[in-house]
Amino acid sequence: MTRHGPLNEFCWMDLKTHDLSGTAAFFSSVMGWEFAVDEQDWRRAVKFSAGGHRIGGISDLAQPVYPPGTPAHIAYYLAVDDVDLRTAVAAENGAQVVVPPFDAGDQGRIATLADPMGAVFSLWRPSGIAGWPASPPPEGEDVGVGVDVPRIEAAPHRMVLVSEDPRRAQDFYTEMLGAPLARATFQQGPYGATSAPQWELLIGVYDVEAVVTRACERECGLVTLSRECGRPRAQLRSPEGLTFRIQPLGL
Repeated sequence: MTRHGPLNEFCWMDLKTHDLSGTAAFFSSVMGWEFAVDEQDWRRAVKFSAGGHRIGGISDLAQPVYPPGTPAHIAYYLAVDDVDLRTAVAAENGAQVVVPPFDAGDQGRIATLADPMGAVFSLWRPSGIAGWPASPPPEGEDVGVGVDVPRIEAAPHRMVLVSEDPRRAQDFYTEMLGAPLARATFQQGPYGATSAPQWELLIGVYDVEAVVTRACERECGLVTLSRECGRPRAQLRSPEGLTFRIQPLGL
C-alpha cells in the first residue's frame, strides 16, 4: 500500500451522523466545506473538501454496521506505517483495542483504539490518499526561502487532546508511534471530568467571529468565544454535538 502523505499525524476524519443532509448543510454553511459524492469510490461515499483538498467523509449511523443507539461522533484517523505493529505496541502501553486491525476494502488497513486516557482514535495505513493539506506555520516563523506554505481556509490545522495528564498522553503516543505525534497539542484538562477525553480538531479560518455568527444562525448547540492576546478563538458544536475548535488562520 502506498502512503502519499506524512506518517505519525492525523490525516482524515469521518463525520458519523444520524442526519446526513442536516450535517452536510450545517458545515457547508458554517465552514464552507464542499460535500460531494466521490465518483471514483465504488461505494459512492460522500466526502467533503476545504479549498479543493479532501479532508474527510460522512457516514450514516443508520447503516447496520453500527450498533443501534451509536451517538453522532467524529472518527479521526492517524496515519501509521504498520497498523498491526502499532496496535500491538499501543495495547502493551495501556490502550484498549476497540476494533482489531482489518482491511477496509481498497481504503487501507484500519484499527480503532481507546488510549489510556479514554480518547478514541483509529490507526490507518491508507492506500492512495495524500491526507490533510499542510498547515501554515505560526506568524513570524521562517520556513525558508522559496518555500510556499499554503493558507487554506477552513482546513485542518492541528489536533488537540485535553486530559488530566497531558504528559502521560504525549508519552503514550510517542511510544506507540516510535516518534512524536505531529501537529498535535496535549493540554491540561479539568480533574474529575464526567466524560472521557476526546480528540478535537483545530481549524484555521480567516474570520473567527464570522464563523461563530454563521454557526449561531444555524442553531448550533454550543458556541464559546474567547480571546488570547487580542485574537479570537472559538469552539463550536453542531446540532448533533460534533465539536470543532476555530482559530485565526496562520497561528
